[in-house]
Amino acid sequence: MANENPPVAFYFRLSFNGLSGSVDTSFKEVSGISMEMDTEEIAEGGNNSFKHKVPTSVKFSNLVVKRGLVPKNSPLIEWCNKTLGSSLSEFIDAKNIVVSLLDENGNPLKSWSFANAWPVKWSAADLNSMNNEVLIETIEFAYSYFEEVTISGGSQSEDASLFGDLFD
Repeated sequence: MANENPPVAFYFRLSFNGLSGSVDTSFKEVSGISMEMDTEEIAEGGNNSFKHKVPTSVKFSNLVVKRGLVPKNSPLIEWCNKTLGSSLSEFIDAKNIVVSLLDENGNPLKSWSFANAWPVKWSAADLNSMNNEVLIETIEFAYSYFEEVTISGGSQSEDASLFGDLFD
């Protein structure tokens, strides 16, 4: 009988399509997996008791990831520095990001692919000598859209064949 319990939110994996080298994908938190339909109100001539709401477009919030600060030579941070430090003088290198919610065996239960993502913000938590905490860095990505994707199996090699050379 299949497990009827809801999945846990703490076991997940991120994959970045097109980053070379050893990709560090351990994160403390992922947020921003949401979409919202914008609406426009239209007043009907002669009827002031209500306004019609009609759909206009779908908007997506930014994808936000948090983790302990890592060395500056990480491929992810190099991509962020190149994008955020270019002052728009260079082409923005967009990549696909896949977030996978995993079961107890590390197999994907549900995955979302964020198309044409690029970093729009990097920040570090406040430094405070009175706290005994790991320094957390936050990276925020804008993207064109996201969609749910199906990933068969659960190994990274199978994921890599589906999404290209994620870890080259």
